[in-house]
Amino acid sequence: MKIFYAYLLFVFMGITSLRAQEVDTVPINTKGLDIKLKRSPLPSRTGTIPFKPVELNPVVVDARVNYWKTRTSVGINVNQATFSNNWKGGGVNSLAVGGLVNYKAEYAKESYSYISEVVLEYGKVKNKDQLQKKTRDRIFWDNKAALQLSKNWYFFGSVSFESQFDAGYSYGKTSDGREFPNLISRFMAPGYLTESFGFEYKPNKFFSTRIGTGSARQTFVLDTAVYITKDANDPDNPVKDKKAATKYGVDFGKKFKNELAFQIVSNFEKEVLTNTMLKARYQMFIPYDRPLAHVDHRLDVSVTSKLNRLMNVSLTCVGLFDKDNDTKIQASQALALGVMFVFPR
Repeated sequence: MKIFYAYLLFVFMGITSLRAQEVDTVPINTKGLDIKLKRSPLPSRTGTIPFKPVELNPVVVDARVNYWKTRTSVGINVNQATFSNNWKGGGVNSLAVGGLVNYKAEYAKESYSYISEVVLEYGKVKNKDQLQKKTRDRIFWDNKAALQLSKNWYFFGSVSFESQFDAGYSYGKTSDGREFPNLISRFMAPGYLTESFGFEYKPNKFFSTRIGTGSARQTFVLDTAVYITKDANDPDNPVKDKKAATKYGVDFGKKFKNELAFQIVSNFEKEVLTNTMLKARYQMFIPYDRPLAHVDHRLDVSVTSKLNRLMNVSLTCVGLFDKDNDTKIQASQALALGVMFVFPR
């Protein structure tokens, strides 16, 4: 009888699957059916599996995290020209040499950072039958410590120093065409020391702006010889008269002047093209005790393109407006081709 019921169930399942092929499975109530499953002929084993602990000796890596990152660039440029005495194309024998050292150290740990940058520039040119003249001369040292307040804002404090290596001259000519120098500047005449604190906005790695709400600048003129000018009629006489009562904003007879001001410093440094680096720095200095007409502006822009492993070409431009130096905008430009050594590579 049980076999008959099982046969009817099998037929019913076949008819159902033919009528409704979309049904994949049909539940079957096996309660009451004497169905015996055959035991697997494969041997089986039950019981506990023993595990033996293995001792692992930890590997200690002797490594330290270096929070400092440094970069040093040394550049040398040479330009030379020589002409024979019967050269009909015109020209003058000349030799020009220039050098640049740029050192930058950065420290970053958690929310604290420190950056120190040194820029040293010096160059001279000598033309036949003329006095030696400078082509570039600058000492610049900037130090900044910052504490991160949010994603893009920092609280900073900075100290910067700026002056020059060698004496600077303007050149005049006597009535007989003889050239003579007139001292206008030298090391620490002038020299600038600027302290500032405030807030810095840094949205990315290549641009930043410092807003120095509390800034002070000391202007030094340690050599009173820059107050003196020579007379073209008698240039061999070292002292003729006082050209001005002040020089670089410092009164005659004094060594330095202190000013409190609001300062803005913006920096941009990025590889704008392959192997071409654009670097710009803008500085605005607004004294608190003087009218806005005495706001100082300085813009430094340099473009350096790497030709190969050592050779590079650079274009440097400087714009300066400071009424303590001159009532008009001062500008300089230099184009140089030379070798550049960068450490570390």
